[in-house]
Amino acid sequence: MPLRVEGELRVPSDKSISHRAIIIGSLADGEVRVKNWLRSADTLATLNIYRALGTRIEELSPTELVVRGGGLFSFREPGDILNAENSGTTTRLTLGVLSAQPFFAVLTGDHSLRRRPMLRVVKPLREMGATIDGREEGNLLPIAVRGGRLKGISFFNKKASAQVKSALLLAGLHAEGITEVEEPYLSRDHTERMLQLFEVDLTVIPAFGGVLVKLKGGQQPKGDKDIFVPADPSSAAFFAAAAVLLPGSKLLLKDVLINPTRDGFFRKLKEMGANIEYTNVRELSMEPIADIYVEYSPNLRGVRVFPEEVPAMIDELPLLAVVATQAEGETRIEGAAELRVKESDRIKAVVENLRKMGAKVEELPDGMVIEGKTPLRGGVEIKTYDDHRIAMAFTIAGLIADKPVKLDNPQCVSVSYPQFFEDLKRVLKEG
Repeated sequence: MPLRVEGELRVPSDKSISHRAIIIGSLADGEVRVKNWLRSADTLATLNIYRALGTRIEELSPTELVVRGGGLFSFREPGDILNAENSGTTTRLTLGVLSAQPFFAVLTGDHSLRRRPMLRVVKPLREMGATIDGREEGNLLPIAVRGGRLKGISFFNKKASAQVKSALLLAGLHAEGITEVEEPYLSRDHTERMLQLFEVDLTVIPAFGGVLVKLKGGQQPKGDKDIFVPADPSSAAFFAAAAVLLPGSKLLLKDVLINPTRDGFFRKLKEMGANIEYTNVRELSMEPIADIYVEYSPNLRGVRVFPEEVPAMIDELPLLAVVATQAEGETRIEGAAELRVKESDRIKAVVENLRKMGAKVEELPDGMVIEGKTPLRGGVEIKTYDDHRIAMAFTIAGLIADKPVKLDNPQCVSVSYPQFFEDLKRVLKEG
């Protein structure tokens, strides 16, 4: 029986904003009410760490929190090692916060996170005056931080990493003088938007084709705010891809974040010829959101993804590669070397699994080339590498293959989307 997706769906809330609501809420000087918070393995790691640092966080329901921030220097020295589990965002942003605190703390994570590079954030924090040590000279967790007085620096964020930028801005809030972060192109800007919501004065200036963010130290974020967390575009992307690929599909995705630093996947699908429309566009808590209507799109064509487009769709690139197998002509993804240091080497994982399914794909050092249009072969076991994005992308690949696929670790989706398979079942129709 042919499959299609149909109906309405509000996918779980945005992970990046959910992390920041707790972290910046903890730095604020009053109550912060967080609505539609994402409860997942990653965000619970953030919640547990900030509780261990002394922030009072009340869970009114699984999706609503009250964070009672005590101000920039209200944290206490933790009595144990802080465990960020699988969350790079938790680790890197918290390193920025801990660097300014007058105490000792140690951060660690699971086997995957302990392999991910941290020097990109540790080096500039050391320049600001933080004392940080760890494996491989501070590149790998566990990492120990002896916080103290910081001074602002000017830093060129070569990889346009939002986590690095956010860590430095959060450290810069506590620092003496001005902190400047320049990027070759704008990375995710949720930290800047949320700091502005909390009445922190910062400046974003176009600079040499990129962007410069400036922040004066010593500003206290103001509490007594409400944060509405929109639906995560990275989670919505999987259902949009299913609707585009499965004949007869019509799907409305509700309350999706369409921040231009995050909706690159949807814009790229439109460029491929997909039937996608933003409706009911509005702004909440300084973030643009919309309902996204998606229909089956039989005439997809191959596209190029340029390096400057990568940050706005970095998490969706494995999924874009799956969609590209069904587009006429060549799709070329370049400038995405960052994919190699995510929860897995996502370039290797995508190429290996697509080839297993009969796709024509070439691996590049910083991306891949996919030849379409190619029928996908099911009946194979997909190696997820315990990576939630790989598991979900190849679940969608399995829907368009001649037979279902088997994932070696479907449970890894819980990192960002615990109800993924239940939601997919809800909108999946036969006939």
